[in-house]
Order: sequence, then C-alpha cells, then structure tokens
Amino acid sequence: MLTPDFHQDYFTLFGLPERYRTDRAELSRRYRALQAEVHPDKFADRSEAERRISMQWATRINEAYQTLENAVSRGRYLLQQHGVDTGEETNTAMPADFLMDQMEWREAIAEARAASDADALEALETRMQKEMRELEGALAVRIDDDADYAAAAGDVRKLRFYEKLAEEIASAFDELDT
Repeated sequence: MLTPDFHQDYFTLFGLPERYRTDRAELSRRYRALQAEVHPDKFADRSEAERRISMQWATRINEAYQTLENAVSRGRYLLQQHGVDTGEETNTAMPADFLMDQMEWREAIAEARAASDADALEALETRMQKEMRELEGALAVRIDDDADYAAAAGDVRKLRFYEKLAEEIASAFDELDT
C-alpha cells in the first residue's frame, strides 16, 4: 500500500506535473491504478488500523481526482497552492461586459425554458461549452505560462458563473423531459 502522506499535494499523489493543462486520460488511468492499490475490499482481512488507512487513502484519492478532473476545481486548487484565494464567496466584482453577458445568458435560458424550445437550449449549451473551453484555455495560459495568479483568480470566478449557467441549461432540459 502507498505510504500514508496525507499532506502531499494532489498532483504529487497522481505523479503528475503541477499544471492546469492536465492530461485527463492519464489522470483517469492513474486514479484507477491508485484505487486498485488501496481499495478497502483488498484490506477486508487486515487489521482495523490497516482497513482505516485504506479507507482514508481511498477517500483522499477520490477527493484529489474529483478536484483535478474538474476545470474550475483544478484552477481553484492550483491557485490555493500558490497562496491565492479566488474569492468566489466574497469577491463579486466582475467586468461590466461580463455581467451584461451573464444577464443575456439568463434571459435566453429563461426564454428557451418558457417556450420549451429544446433546439434553443441545445444551441445555448453548444455556445456555452465553446466559451468555457476558450476561458479554460486563457486560464491555462495565465497559470501555466504566465504565473499570473491574480488574473487567473478572476478567470476561475468567471468559469464558476459559466458552470452555474450550464446547470441552469441542464435543469431546463430536465424540465422538458418531464
């Protein structure tokens, strides 16, 4: 079993470079390998202490994977590693044009929802995914290439807004299915 070091960062845990641009297939492969090594079922006949450590490791590996697999969580985690708080709970200051875009998004989602227009929701979802990929690309440059963590914090906050919009679109699709 892995040597318990619950203080090592998530990238070290998976043997990956500390970068925003993460090979998600490799992350997934390493996740499965680590889980296979520490899965609690493998320790069913071991001592209580070994079973507890196995469970703690499995939990830690799951937490690390969930964090690194998600673009917003990975950005937030990297910034925390560099001492930067994204301020998502306290810093609501955003550029005016971005806030206007958010209002337009919400209006478009509300209109599509009210009209039960699956095609409009699909178009919004496609556009949302494109904009999120572009923002993730900018975030990767800010973190990996420029080490501009303050600006990256703003990008993480923007991505969180987009995640919420994506959730609204998904919810509107769910309503159409009922």
